[in-house]
Amino acid sequence: MAVAVTDAAELAALAGRHLDLVTAPFTLPRSRVLVFRAEDGEGVRVHTSEYEKRLSACRVLDAVVVTDAAGQALPVTDVLPHRIAFGRQAGDASATLTFDGPGALSIAGVDGARVTLTHPDGREEQHPLSGTGIRIRVAPDRSVTVEAGDHPAALAACEREWLHWFANCPRVRDDLQQMAAFCWWVLGANIVELPSLGDARAVVPSKIGYVGLWQWDAYFIAVGLRHGDPELAREQLEIAFRFPSPDGQLPDVVHEQGILATSDDLPESDRANLRRAGSQIADPSKPVPLTKPPLAAWALRKVLEVEDSPEWAREQLQRVIRSQDWWFAGSDLDGDGMPEYGHPYSSGLDDSPIFDGPIPTAAPDLGAYLVCQDREIAGLLGRYEPGAETTRFLERAERTQGLLDEMWDAAAGRFLARGAGEQIRSDTVVGLMPLRTGTLQAGIRDALRAAVDDPARYALEWGLPTVAASDPDFSPERMWRGPIWINTSALIAEGLEASGYPERARELREQTVRLVVHGGGPHEYYNPRTGMKAERATTAFGWSAALFIDLAVALS
Repeated sequence: MAVAVTDAAELAALAGRHLDLVTAPFTLPRSRVLVFRAEDGEGVRVHTSEYEKRLSACRVLDAVVVTDAAGQALPVTDVLPHRIAFGRQAGDASATLTFDGPGALSIAGVDGARVTLTHPDGREEQHPLSGTGIRIRVAPDRSVTVEAGDHPAALAACEREWLHWFANCPRVRDDLQQMAAFCWWVLGANIVELPSLGDARAVVPSKIGYVGLWQWDAYFIAVGLRHGDPELAREQLEIAFRFPSPDGQLPDVVHEQGILATSDDLPESDRANLRRAGSQIADPSKPVPLTKPPLAAWALRKVLEVEDSPEWAREQLQRVIRSQDWWFAGSDLDGDGMPEYGHPYSSGLDDSPIFDGPIPTAAPDLGAYLVCQDREIAGLLGRYEPGAETTRFLERAERTQGLLDEMWDAAAGRFLARGAGEQIRSDTVVGLMPLRTGTLQAGIRDALRAAVDDPARYALEWGLPTVAASDPDFSPERMWRGPIWINTSALIAEGLEASGYPERARELREQTVRLVVHGGGPHEYYNPRTGMKAERATTAFGWSAALFIDLAVALS
């Protein structure tokens, strides 16, 4: 039975139920150190978290094995956000491992306990764990230094840090509180520092493989963070907006080595993959702008709803306006008034079948985002710059809405994307995004609602697939070609509400939070047939965690 929880320690304990050291590693806010269960089940292993590097390339210690006085290995008995316990049975903590600051681990145990550290080169070293234990310092080059520790102090400091974080965890409906606590842990665990930006704190999509601030992820993460830490939510938007190009384009990624804003920022091997048949725009000999869909004003408004900050809002709004103008000036690649995606990366839905043909791609989701963003900008200007002229944004929104309406194919009964001017017949979630404008003709609006309700297309047991189940391109496991993503489901729910279907929107939100609970956590994406994590999906995923919290707050 669900029980109401209000205490930070209780919330931390609830999150700890999901810390299996497999899908959720042991880590600390701002740390680049990750601890997992050893693959043979004996002890744990230690890795670092690095930009564009696989976990297997970031090995620090292949095994950390604790033994008792008799030399018997002690298994992990339980995990809390601030420590891992080793012992013979549940509740036994013959030894504990914790963090001693972001760059070091501390471990200690009862008299006679020892720890064996196995390095990636096969070297082993043993240390007694009695007294105040040892401190394992991990350098940026992954080298390890072992020194005398003060384990009680480290344990207390680590617990204080996590309790401070959980004190701000949003309180939600009882049946959603345990998962909300775990999702709040995910957001805290995914905080990293970006040294090139001073003391900037980025909440990354995942410390496993996604160590940077992706523009789209930052928007969704900020929307969830706002419910417990508005300051950190604002910081995500500041970083995302900090490096516009001279013409206003926002970069796809901000990371510790710089930014990813065009194909020129990619390694040569990746640049070669940008070539697309029939598209001079994507020729790898020319830089291709890389960005993410225009949800900046949406995220800005959401964050300001929770805690107003007028001066900050005015500063950020100017960057949003320049970014919106860039879409029309720099990404209307065929000059017809409707901007296109110049590369799949810029859509956020990289592997969608709408990019199987030639690009640039005019897509109904981009049209809808642009309509909404111009209206959002006008609303924010009215609030923070009362004397500012808003007519051009509202008029541009109306023009874009007209061009979006022309993408409706009455015979097919859906919005169709166009690749280099050719219609793309795939039935994908991007065709539902025009619901977000709230200004579709009644017949079109009702047809999209019918699609959402159709069990042969989008009304699957566990939620809204990213490609209709009836479409030949549908795959329940392949990224953006069928699996359920929390962000697209949340956006379509907003669209249903904006288009006059609030009860159906609530049903989709309830279904989405049930999916996360059923699937065991906020994964990157889910198999729509089983409701479980898709095989290749990343776990402890930032925007899934943040949007679960946002949905849980709304439903509570």
